[in-house]
Amino acid sequence: MPTTTDVLISGAGVAGPTLAYWLHRYGFRPTVVERTPAERLGVGGHSVDLFGPAVEVAERMGLLPAVLAARTGTEVVSFERPGRSPIVVDLARMVAGISDRHVEIMRGELTSILLGATRDHVEYVAGDSIRALAQDGDGVQVTFEHGPPRTFALVVGADGLHSNVRRLTFGEESSFRQYIGGHLAIFTVPNYLGLRGRVLNYNTPGKVVGMYPLSDYRELRAGMLFRRDEPFGDDHRGVEQQKSLLRETFARDGWEVPRLLAELDDAADFYFDSISQIVMETWSDGRITLVGDAGYSPGPAVGGGTSVAMVGAYVLAGELHAAGGDHIRAFRGYEDRMRDFVRLARTIGPTTMKSLIPATASQVWLMPRLIRLVTRLPVPLQRRLSTLQGDPARALAAITVENYD
Repeated sequence: MPTTTDVLISGAGVAGPTLAYWLHRYGFRPTVVERTPAERLGVGGHSVDLFGPAVEVAERMGLLPAVLAARTGTEVVSFERPGRSPIVVDLARMVAGISDRHVEIMRGELTSILLGATRDHVEYVAGDSIRALAQDGDGVQVTFEHGPPRTFALVVGADGLHSNVRRLTFGEESSFRQYIGGHLAIFTVPNYLGLRGRVLNYNTPGKVVGMYPLSDYRELRAGMLFRRDEPFGDDHRGVEQQKSLLRETFARDGWEVPRLLAELDDAADFYFDSISQIVMETWSDGRITLVGDAGYSPGPAVGGGTSVAMVGAYVLAGELHAAGGDHIRAFRGYEDRMRDFVRLARTIGPTTMKSLIPATASQVWLMPRLIRLVTRLPVPLQRRLSTLQGDPARALAAITVENYD
């Protein structure tokens, strides 16, 4: 039988290794299972933002210097207008009205840093996943796709928006997924533009295309987002169907869009998904709980989900430590501390959608000019104005990072 310190974490993205770090620090024995093969851990992903509380968590882990060294180096966002000069906005000024502390970093780089901080102290099982969970008063019996069955005191789903642990414990994703009106695709192309320190952003009504360089400047990450009243169904789950859908949606767009669509055939890291949130009344059931996007995704690419996930992992580990391993008390404390933070973070996505993907031609014309104007204002005034748009500054700072040590 397991001791009260044996914890299985499903998912080696951001929340999983962060949780494993703190559990080990507090004397627990975490095991992380991840379906991705070992050689692909910490590889790929789009740029993510760490705000306020998440930066503080990284600092308490002693990882902030490494995180800062790996930041993207993006200095400006250039709103492209073919045939005319672009509207250029300073990125630091764009985020100043949201948070005093901000780091933009590639998700793969952040994951690599977290894996490096835990690999010597945490058991990682790569290339496997959970097939079944059966819990009783003594523990959780876990059946794996490939490895032998094992029993753990607790199981934590840190396995993202399409969480396997959530499905096995709480039911089908459709019961908890709330679509907020758009889809996104992300893939890598050669840096044929020679971009350095600059994000290119091109808008047409209901659509946005963005490109930014990776750290070695040899490749670009391309993102294509578009509005749609209803999400696509199961007939668009295949990669080739998704690429065809993207070509159809952006077929009439100019600028660099035709070149990007031509690169789709060679894009091995193509990712496509709806922009949806996960909304649940509780994230815990007995000895099983969820953290990060698995339990409360605020929406990919629009809601600060990486920051929320990193803070959630820290709080969950801290509450288990404070409760002496009593999962009933710990899970209750974890949900109580995170609930308002999650609720407010969920308001960011719909607000971001309005500015990121303007719906009309007049909004396409107005939005970059408005952003440039706001970023030139004093920071206190920027934050006061942000309250008119859902107040992302308040949402991302809506939790105090307790010192559980």
